Amino acid sequence: MRRQLNPRAKTVSKTVVFSLLATVFFATALPAHAQQTKKIHRIGYLSSVDPAADAPVAEPIRRALRELGYIEGQNILIEYRHGAGRRDRASELASELVRLNVELIVVAGGEPWVRATMKATKSIPIIMNGAGIDPVKEGFAESLARPGGNVTGPTSLNTELGGKRLELLKETAPKIVRVAVLYDPATGATDESKQELPVAARALGLSVRSWEIRDVDGFKQTFAALNKERPDGLYVLLAGQLMRANIKRITDFALISRLPATYTQKEAVDAGGLMYYGADVVERYRRVAYFVDRILKGAKPADLPVEQPTKFELVINLKTATRIGLTIPPNVLARADKVIK
Repeated sequence: MRRQLNPRAKTVSKTVVFSLLATVFFATALPAHAQQTKKIHRIGYLSSVDPAADAPVAEPIRRALRELGYIEGQNILIEYRHGAGRRDRASELASELVRLNVELIVVAGGEPWVRATMKATKSIPIIMNGAGIDPVKEGFAESLARPGGNVTGPTSLNTELGGKRLELLKETAPKIVRVAVLYDPATGATDESKQELPVAARALGLSVRSWEIRDVDGFKQTFAALNKERPDGLYVLLAGQLMRANIKRITDFALISRLPATYTQKEAVDAGGLMYYGADVVERYRRVAYFVDRILKGAKPADLPVEQPTKFELVINLKTATRIGLTIPPNVLARADKVIK
């Protein structure tokens, strides 16, 4: 004989089943809902050069951000703008990023690009990407310890490293006396090439002469003039699109001319340049990511001290030294952080 459930038991059973189904539904739906509503940070990235020349900078910064948990397309969106060496576009590109209502702007460029971004916004935080800028001297910050405005970040203060680079070049090639300085005046490097470096050179018993390169044709003209002048060494300021896009051209000229040369960017040594001395670039990129992280978590740039480099590296290309007939002194080699053989 079949046993009949009373109506109340049926109701209870239905309630239990419904409750179980609801629990399963919400248990599976809530994570999806949470994922959908997870905040995606939108930040701006303004570079003075084109994407190819900027890749050695942008990619390490992305890696450093990933180490801190920021993954592009998941919880962070980066709006890229590249000036491709056109300084006249700095204001336009900075204004584009401001209109996108980004939470902060990383500026991978020198003084003109930071200044243009400052003019575009007084409220959006601006992070300098370790350029050789003295932010106090340029009026970007009240002091290194307390910037006071909307600009902060790491600075390599390359102008202060100029004397050290010349000193190392002199130690590496003791016979040099006359050094040619190559630079693009559109990058704001004129002070270093015509003021700071001559002072440092005199203290080392060297003389320097600056050579402006304003366009691609300028390389051919300058190299022809240098072949007549016959300096003993080169100091190359690799700032801006023009100079960085022609790194190989410069290092090849130094190699063919058998000129000892020092460079302000590490990638020059990978391209065949003799020597690089400067701030540890890996550490610099990590510090850019650190500033991004702090600001996205609520810190104000006015309260985040501008950081000067504490780690430096000397890189020497021994293959290049051999090809130009230069023997690197043992005391210099012993101080190198990396030797390319």
